[in-house]
Amino acid sequence: MSIVTTARSLPGSKQFTYAIGQLGWSTLINIVNLQLVYFYRPPENAKIPVFITQVVFLAVLNAITLIAAAGRLWDAVTDPVIANLSDRWQGKRGKRMPFLLIGAFPSALFVFLMFVPVVHSDSGWNIVWLFSMQTFFYLFLTIYVTPYFALLPELGHTANERLNLSTWISITYALGIMVAAQVPLLSGVLQNSFGITDPVRALQVSIGIISLVAMLLMMVPPLTIKEKEYSQSVPSELNMMEAMKKTFRNKEFIYYVVADFSYFMGITIIMTGLLYYITVLLGLEETLMGQLLPLMVVVSFLFYPLVNILAKKFGKKILITSSFLFMSIIFFFVFFLGKLPLDNTLQAFLVIIFYAIPISFLGILPNAVLADIAEHDALKTGVHQEGMFFAARTLMQKFGQTFGVLVFATLTSLGKDPGNDLGIRISGLVGFGLCLFAGIYFLKYNERKILEETEQLSR
Repeated sequence: MSIVTTARSLPGSKQFTYAIGQLGWSTLINIVNLQLVYFYRPPENAKIPVFITQVVFLAVLNAITLIAAAGRLWDAVTDPVIANLSDRWQGKRGKRMPFLLIGAFPSALFVFLMFVPVVHSDSGWNIVWLFSMQTFFYLFLTIYVTPYFALLPELGHTANERLNLSTWISITYALGIMVAAQVPLLSGVLQNSFGITDPVRALQVSIGIISLVAMLLMMVPPLTIKEKEYSQSVPSELNMMEAMKKTFRNKEFIYYVVADFSYFMGITIIMTGLLYYITVLLGLEETLMGQLLPLMVVVSFLFYPLVNILAKKFGKKILITSSFLFMSIIFFFVFFLGKLPLDNTLQAFLVIIFYAIPISFLGILPNAVLADIAEHDALKTGVHQEGMFFAARTLMQKFGQTFGVLVFATLTSLGKDPGNDLGIRISGLVGFGLCLFAGIYFLKYNERKILEETEQLSR
């Protein structure tokens, strides 16, 4: 079934303002990814008091493990609900932009509140508070992010346009990591230059400042892009369960999403462990993260033009598979950090530089692949449910992230301190196995079929 869009192509300036929204929410989610477990389960050499119980349950589980996992699972549950609501929405501003306006401010507010425990010592009230603030954060982030991603295939009317948009949002996602990584650095500045002597208070103020900036960035797309002018807004008539079943019956989507799940589980383990790798395995200051992650972003940017060129010449599948396998090798070497015959600081920089290479490919290409799958499905079936495809992907992503946090926090029970670091080291081997599986499984995806049939149906 051929569907011809009458919407205008999105000009370069609007592609940029669309991508700015991702810079905002990427900053928020990466503050949580980089700081939450470290803040509430600090190693012995951190300058952070204990706010919630560190007691281990069932031999391996602890409070922050359970709280973080519950937040991810809640996030996964809300994804298809918000996706179906936005797929069926009929409003003057379009299907997606109203949700972006609603989600921006509360997302930033609740990130800040997650790091403001109500009692300045170990207390059950802090557990209740963190759980509540995390629940609200993930709800409003989903209200923003799920419709945001659904705009990608709707604003990109061809495979090349979708690849370009995916490149832009990959850039801004990486920049969000870089901004979030400045929390320790800004905290240090506040302590040294602005008289905030309490390290926890300085950290909270730095998170508050960066979250406010993130919120303003998230407001840019809904305030600058007229959705109906650039998107063929066709509401879906399927209810949520019908839409979910239809999505998971797509065989090529299954190949994509299983590999994506495995990858996100692995990368969540590694990102959650980053501060531990720096401070425990390498014995370096946590402020080094403020140098490492910006370096990763800069190096990955150097490869972005090559990603676009190679994807158009060789296709996206082979590049994604190769990136998964290359990343698995990097994760394998995490086990040996601090034991290699190299300066510890040099080890940190080498890992980040090599890590940046697959990140440049995996930051761009998977979103473009999913947009291809969603567009192909819409043309073939006549049902526009782009939001549900991206929600189903983020549903599986968040299951992967949930299990990633569970696995990492569980491994900390086997050793998370200098001289007792076995759990932290094993996390690298787990990441290695997950990315290796992702690379092998994604070989099942039939990219040629998707692109050839899409081109035929578009005529």
